[in-house]
Amino acid sequence: MDEYGNTGEERAARRDEAVRGAVERGLLGPDAPIVGLLDVTGIRESARELRAAFDAVTAPGTPVLHAFAVKATPLVPVLRLLREEGIGAEVASPGELALARAAGLSPARTVLDSPAKTAAELREALALGIAVNADNPQELDRIDGLVRSAVSRSPLGIRVNPQVGGGSIGATSTATETSKFGVALRDEGAREWVVRAYLERPWLSRLHAHTGSQGIPLALMVRGVEETYALAEEINRRIGRPQIDTIDIGGGLPVNFASEATSPTYTEYARALKAGVPGLFDGRYGLVTEFGRSLLAKHGTIVARVEYAKSAGGRPVAVTHAGVQVATRTVYVPGSWPLRIAAYDGKGRPKSGPEVVQDVAGPACFAGDLLAEGRALPLLDQGDYAAALDTGAYYFAHHYAYNSLARPGIYGFVPDPQTGGVRFATVRDPQTLASIVAESGGAHVGALTTLHTPGSR
Repeated sequence: MDEYGNTGEERAARRDEAVRGAVERGLLGPDAPIVGLLDVTGIRESARELRAAFDAVTAPGTPVLHAFAVKATPLVPVLRLLREEGIGAEVASPGELALARAAGLSPARTVLDSPAKTAAELREALALGIAVNADNPQELDRIDGLVRSAVSRSPLGIRVNPQVGGGSIGATSTATETSKFGVALRDEGAREWVVRAYLERPWLSRLHAHTGSQGIPLALMVRGVEETYALAEEINRRIGRPQIDTIDIGGGLPVNFASEATSPTYTEYARALKAGVPGLFDGRYGLVTEFGRSLLAKHGTIVARVEYAKSAGGRPVAVTHAGVQVATRTVYVPGSWPLRIAAYDGKGRPKSGPEVVQDVAGPACFAGDLLAEGRALPLLDQGDYAAALDTGAYYFAHHYAYNSLARPGIYGFVPDPQTGGVRFATVRDPQTLASIVAESGGAHVGALTTLHTPGSR
């Protein structure tokens, strides 16, 4: 049960009703064999839990911006929903900034982080007044030139890497000794360079670090924030005034993919931070967070029709329409990114019966395209549905166009108290074949045939 009294069972019940409703409405079926579903009630609950958790540990009047990491679920309606719940946006590319602006996010509630910002991106951000965290000395040099040439309202800071270590998934760990992100504080001369950068630039007012990621324990996340806070205190002490007024602690709260339970919770993390870094919450510093996966993961589901049920080597195989194109990390690195699978019958109802060890395969033309291997589930038959759970972040919104497979339609849902059913809204239309052709150079079909090397004709 979470801080608002909601249980994983309630979330599962909403999901079951949504799958059944999607089949009844024709959003899912023979002609629409895969969809993404987003639980709007659950998303709202997560946003409110996040805000309440940090409100409970910060001094009254402390400015706090919770900026959603747009990379987690880059969908304009999702960003608009979160904006309605008081959540801003953390963007890491021109595309993500365009999505945030399309959703109506104001520059004052937007943060730009990226290890490879171009001069044009920086110029645009400073013209708009968007907060920017410089990743490295060369980027800070670029910002120096822009600040000299034009007045900007942007809050500006430096991203540092406290180098406190990684978690169980190396590819997503951001605070390792050799991480590509930020200024590596333990490298020779780096900490003093950061201090001097603030001493020489009175307009630098923020400090940023991001230690969290999937597979990182809370204690390590707290340690990363503790190191960042200590650096802010050192800088302000050296300057003799509170020049750094805001600390951006990033996001990366891990998600439990093993069950319906939400663990760890925002309340647990906020309390751990309060205990480990009490000075961060006494009102002297504003606070920015950048959570992504933990806000959306539990509230999304990929549902795919079983096109064929077969067997190989004595093991049943359900061939579905969900695979590497919507669950890329799971397919390529299943040990680090396993997903729970739920079985539904042809009418979208939870399937019962004895569990059978089977594979749940995707449609792509390579052998490793498996959502689950050797998984015990009620036996999936042709025309049933397999649902990949906890996929609201980094899954169906991050299409991988293997075999030119089309992007699935995505629909948000809420319970309908008047009918006892479910109401749906389109978040993203299913991709058309014409769109696939257009994105693959269809408008330039003869382009290469017009090029001739000497002697080729």
